[in-house]
Amino acid sequence: MEFPAHLATMPMHAITEIHGEPGLLARFRLEVAAFDDAARDRLTEALDLAAELHRDDRRVREPYLNHLLRVAIRLMHHYQVRDVDVVVAGLLHDAVEDHPVELAGPTVDGDGDVTTAALATLAARFGPRVARLVAAVTNPEYDPGRDRDAQYREHVASSLDREPWARVIKVSDFTDNGVGVIHAVGPKVARAATKYRPLVPVFRELVARPDTPLSAPVKQHIFAQLDLAEERFSAILDLPN
Repeated sequence: MEFPAHLATMPMHAITEIHGEPGLLARFRLEVAAFDDAARDRLTEALDLAAELHRDDRRVREPYLNHLLRVAIRLMHHYQVRDVDVVVAGLLHDAVEDHPVELAGPTVDGDGDVTTAALATLAARFGPRVARLVAAVTNPEYDPGRDRDAQYREHVASSLDREPWARVIKVSDFTDNGVGVIHAVGPKVARAATKYRPLVPVFRELVARPDTPLSAPVKQHIFAQLDLAEERFSAILDLPN
């Protein structure tokens, strides 16, 4: 399949709509071309694992891998991240939460902690730092007696407080979910807006912190994306009944 010469600068949701997963994979390869051979090998291995784990997963109208590709591309292109561990963790940020059993494999028995085993698998394959970053953006088991969204917000604030690079991964994930809410359909739209709108000020504060390892222009780009997400959430939730 041939892609336009301006694929490297096309908005990612435009690539998704026009070219689908093949287009996002091509854009990913353009971004990783800036890395050395060893880094490209690690990124390719992480992509292959993500594709294998999420091969049957979908996000409404698209393969789930599209979301993971956009998160990683955003890290490299818009956030200017050249830390390979961070991009690898971005590709695998949902692996432990969504597919712990497949990751853990025979390393855990019926009584074992499958999440711990899955993180150990990531550590063995990609290093302990990648596993730590993925752990920071993996949702824990929630108390069924409490509001799930409130617990999610508490987890985000506490887990990202001590992991500056995990903030960067999570804000890319949030941007894809938040700004991209306009591309969702059905009941998922209002549900996503309800879940994510209260997180906008949380992410704004986390990104603004001096220890968040992003340049000032990148932070300004993220703030603009958060503003756009908030506008879209408000438009959805403030519609008259």
